[in-house]
Amino acid sequence: MIGTVEWNAMIPQAELDQFFEELVTAVRAKGGICAITSVQYGIAQSTKDCDLLCAADSARQLLGVLRASPLRSVSCSYRGHVTPPLDRRWLQGGWTSHFNWDLEDTGAYLDVFSVAPRASSEWMTEGAAALTGMHTVAEMKRTDRPKDWPFATALGVKLLEQGDPRGWLHIFDVATLREVFTRVSLPDELIVQRPCLALLRDDDLRLELAVFGETVFWQTLDRLRVQVYQTAVRRYYAAVRKDPEAGVPDLDRQHETRVRHAEQLLPTSPLRDYGLDRLIADARSKAGGLVAAGALDWLPDASRHFVGLQ
Repeated sequence: MIGTVEWNAMIPQAELDQFFEELVTAVRAKGGICAITSVQYGIAQSTKDCDLLCAADSARQLLGVLRASPLRSVSCSYRGHVTPPLDRRWLQGGWTSHFNWDLEDTGAYLDVFSVAPRASSEWMTEGAAALTGMHTVAEMKRTDRPKDWPFATALGVKLLEQGDPRGWLHIFDVATLREVFTRVSLPDELIVQRPCLALLRDDDLRLELAVFGETVFWQTLDRLRVQVYQTAVRRYYAAVRKDPEAGVPDLDRQHETRVRHAEQLLPTSPLRDYGLDRLIADARSKAGGLVAAGALDWLPDASRHFVGLQ
């Protein structure tokens, strides 16, 4: 059990960060595999949320740690009715489980993934102690939220400063791309992975158009991905919302209730059911209506960015 402390109004960010890091340490001590993806590397804003990647086969270890880890004497609970159970079957299909510690004037929130959204490599091979590797985190930042993109760029620059050429894949600010190009070599193999970098190399004025097209495409793809899960969760949500066992103050009973309904109503892998090629084609089509002609001519191969999805 992670040690508890007495209640007072607000929780300092440093205390929350330590609490979540101790969760990871406790899971690893039980033989589980997990890593924090949110507040790290000096580029993320302070937040009461923690995003955690957990190997699907480590779900039981993590659930046991959450059960035994109160925060300021408040126990962990599932957050809301939409959240799928923390179970290997749904985690490996790309679902996210949500938890919280519901304190009186504030709260702490934990989102648990097994499949890193938009990742092109296995996140377990990219880790750095309790933290997920910067390359994986930067790929995860290609969301439909504009506020995430500066973090992707900042991580790209940090990767290049550390000698990792994959940083070129994550810089979405054109001025930053041009500045970095004056001092860091651009390998040909990175241009193959991200075709718009050829425009940077050739000092082509269409670079800004191409980078904007990339950004709109990734935002659209992420929006459609979320919509697939939102559609798939509807019947499950309705059943859990009506079940009084779902909200009892006992994590095990909350979990058992969600598993019972999920086994009947929640598809394990909605994206596979929908079709990845179809999803990417839909995103390209919709993004094409939002940008100038030719803006999508330099898109990367997005099919590479569903690694780990079962």
